[in-house]
Amino acid sequence: MAFWDPPAHAANLDLAVMNVDVAIAFAVDFSSSIDPKLADLQREGHAAALTAPEIISAISQNYIGCIGVTYFEWSSPGYTRTVLPWTRICGLEDAKAAASVISKSGDTGYFRRGRGGTSVSAAIDVGSLLLDQFPGNAMKKVIDISSNGENNDGLPVQPSRVNAIARGYTINAIAIPSADEDPGQSLASYFARSVIGGSQAFVISTSGPRDYITALRRKLVTEVSMNVDRYIPATEPQ
Repeated sequence: MAFWDPPAHAANLDLAVMNVDVAIAFAVDFSSSIDPKLADLQREGHAAALTAPEIISAISQNYIGCIGVTYFEWSSPGYTRTVLPWTRICGLEDAKAAASVISKSGDTGYFRRGRGGTSVSAAIDVGSLLLDQFPGNAMKKVIDISSNGENNDGLPVQPSRVNAIARGYTINAIAIPSADEDPGQSLASYFARSVIGGSQAFVISTSGPRDYITALRRKLVTEVSMNVDRYIPATEPQ
């Protein structure tokens, strides 16, 4: 396990020309509760979503026709790993290259010992720092959280959330419910109430592992599109 070290440069181009429509920091939970099955779901789900036809179409229809993405994994404060540094995606080939890095280098869930709890506040703080350091210009900046748990480690969420929103960033989330989740106290409701925020923020809840990739694609289409009509409400979708 390595402590997070911010990337010194973008992955695939001169920093001065990384101008994009949207910059997205994928913040993916790899705490001790993420077993190999969930790790595969998140890693391969993000890789598949980036290369999906509807995502490539949404990117191409924007003003610049490019997005910037970075992918990092988080658990307890101080335990964060950058898998994909800032990378510009302007078409399918770029998306395939980024997806390959995520698929090959993302967490497998087999070495969870010592990772500790779930610090959503730390995920937001690191995501905010990465967006602060984005090497170019973006009309919209998003922290995209994927997790199966509430904040149970590190600092409270609210100061981190307020700080990110004050910087003009949007925090969205995809909630991965447990099999025995209480419908009256769902993880998606927690994220909607305590985590997401900013312009047109939203949370998506999956109905199970098989629904995760579909939900992630819906979420990413909404995030990368600069067309306001494509946004879904800033509440828990059904």
